[in-house]
Amino acid sequence: MKFFEIIYRHGKKKDKIVIPAPNKLDAMKKFQSMEIGVRVSLKEINEPMMMKAQKAINRYKNPIKDTKINIEQYISALQQLAVMLDAGMPINICLSETVKSTEDPMLKAILENVSIDIEGGQSLTNAFMPYSKQLGNLSISMFSLGEQSGTLSESLVRLADILQNIHDNRTKLKKATRYPIFVIVAMSIAFTVVITFVVPQFEDLFSNMKTELPFPTRLLLWLEKAITAYGPYILVAGVVLSIIFSYTYKVNKSFALKVDQLLLRTYIVGKITKFAMLGRFVYIFDILVHAGIPIVDALKAASSVVDNLYMKKQFQGISKAIEEGRSLYDGFEASGFFESMVLQMLKAGEDSGALNNMLGKITIYYNKKYNDVMDSVTEMIEPILTAGIAGFVLVLALGIFLPMWSMADAMGM
Repeated sequence: MKFFEIIYRHGKKKDKIVIPAPNKLDAMKKFQSMEIGVRVSLKEINEPMMMKAQKAINRYKNPIKDTKINIEQYISALQQLAVMLDAGMPINICLSETVKSTEDPMLKAILENVSIDIEGGQSLTNAFMPYSKQLGNLSISMFSLGEQSGTLSESLVRLADILQNIHDNRTKLKKATRYPIFVIVAMSIAFTVVITFVVPQFEDLFSNMKTELPFPTRLLLWLEKAITAYGPYILVAGVVLSIIFSYTYKVNKSFALKVDQLLLRTYIVGKITKFAMLGRFVYIFDILVHAGIPIVDALKAASSVVDNLYMKKQFQGISKAIEEGRSLYDGFEASGFFESMVLQMLKAGEDSGALNNMLGKITIYYNKKYNDVMDSVTEMIEPILTAGIAGFVLVLALGIFLPMWSMADAMGM
């Protein structure tokens, strides 16, 4: 959209107006339809600050944001819609009743807009299409499947089950990492407090010593000076770097791809991410194929809900392999993420026509793998935490007591 400033004459007075339009001709037509005066001049300008500010205010006031919907509220709404549709209620009545019981402002606004569009003659899929960013492409695929097959209530139940599975896995991850995060935060606070308030008490004593201080002591004194003098700057720099990293990750796909690839090689985090994404991909692919969605479409929908960009790219290659005429086994093998046993199971299912059965078994296998990793997260992190605590205590003890021992030896005590 371009912006055009039109200066016009109204009686003996001159005035101006800014009109948004795709081109000059449309801007002139809009001005003429207003019938507010005689055009004197017309020129293209940059978007005025007032219009930018108004857009920002409108975005802030608009409950529909460019973020994912609250998954728990969405699951609840889908289940309610499915129950009412199964009872034979019209879709517009179902949506109206669901809006009344929905607390999330964004979901409520989306459902209200969808209800209006449906009453205007649109299909459910087309009505939800503008909100694919908030709801996900998987939702649109399931709505389309339900409408085309005449089993909308069943499709909504399947979609709710898929989202519930994703939500449950995320909850498991949060619970598994809660204790390690708490310990790390507590250690960081304790270290900062000791360096800031305890070490300075010994600084005058150490400064009077005419011998060279041991390395642990010099390290503690250096840290104390750095935190005291530059603490706020270090904190601000950390926040700024985090913002820059997050922004770059969002806008630069190649950077995000490298970060996610590196994440898969990271200790503990790599295992958790890998099995979580593999389990999610196979589980959704299994449900979609079982629901009757063509394999290529099911693969595309399943890969769309994979959060790790590097894994998503590899999984998208599977659907491309099928479109090129290769087998499902070849596509899965080329992705490089599936073990030989899983590939053999997939090949057996594909050759025998029992693909759904094998996909179900593979889903169970990866769910077990993920649960095993979640159960052992604390055990895997404990050695690192223990080493960190031991190192902190050792440096502190050596930094404070070594000079004191040297002083005692010098005094013949």
